[in-house]
Amino acid sequence: MRPLTRTDRKPLALVLGASRGLGLRVAAELLERDHRVVLSARHQDTLEEAARQLVAEGADAADVHTQPIDATDADAVMRGIAAIESAHGPIDVAIHVAGIIEVGPAESTQLDHLRRALDVMAWGPIHLADALIPRMRERGRGRFGVVTSIGGLLSPPHLLAYSTAKFAAVGFTEGLAASLAGSGVTATVIVPGLMRTGSHRAARFYGDRRAEYSWFAPAASLPLLTASAEHAARRMVSGVLAGRPYVMITPAAEIGARVHGLAPGLTTRMMGVVGRVLPGPVPGEHEPRPGEEIAPTAPRLVRVLTTLGERAARRNREPGLVSRRS
Repeated sequence: MRPLTRTDRKPLALVLGASRGLGLRVAAELLERDHRVVLSARHQDTLEEAARQLVAEGADAADVHTQPIDATDADAVMRGIAAIESAHGPIDVAIHVAGIIEVGPAESTQLDHLRRALDVMAWGPIHLADALIPRMRERGRGRFGVVTSIGGLLSPPHLLAYSTAKFAAVGFTEGLAASLAGSGVTATVIVPGLMRTGSHRAARFYGDRRAEYSWFAPAASLPLLTASAEHAARRMVSGVLAGRPYVMITPAAEIGARVHGLAPGLTTRMMGVVGRVLPGPVPGEHEPRPGEEIAPTAPRLVRVLTTLGERAARRNREPGLVSRRS
């Protein structure tokens, strides 16, 4: 039998932000679709743990690779892309999933909150595109996707830094998609609504932290409000591989985007009404604390309402149930 050449190999996909949560499920979906996948995040040890989990779930170990990359560091992203392509061949598909969620009132939101969010969720996709899109253009093929949020089309209360970064990611990816027309390379704006990934464990809370956790964690866990991580990953991967410019993941996200597009003043006022029933600011309480620390002290009703979210957290390697590093 002749040796396997690069042109015979399965397509190569990179998932940036794959050590846990949604990124882990996106990587699993790409493996299901007969891709080789490079898992990427900041720390090699958590990437290796994620790779072992995917193999335990049935992936071929020969198809699962790891490459530590810090999305906030442009030079690190450039070096990482070069290392991946040198070792494994050209990247056919890249999906930026890395993100952080910090929850608290706008009055308590500091510049540091905004900088952290922008570094990961706005600059991260820009750094990845800067390193990879010229290579894809030169080859005349490629699929590039960025996970944004319905919070990047309309701004919900108590997520000001998150929405600011996601608005930037939407604008960048949409503009990139238009600029790539006719090149053989596509960019996809991925717009999910609430997803049941276990993210309430990794999210960080400031202000009245326990009260903030008590509304956010159920909202990120209840089945009628959220899509499962597996369902979301399937929709995302399908849209990116098809080269679609936009992928809306949940009906609520699609409805919210349409209503906001038609009546932005109305939806902004509605968000204001919702914000008035959420916890108020607490003077001096600006430092975020992770949900994994708050969860054990949450009221019993909150713990009941987050049952499905906790199951998702265990499956998706979220903090407090696995290694603290990601």
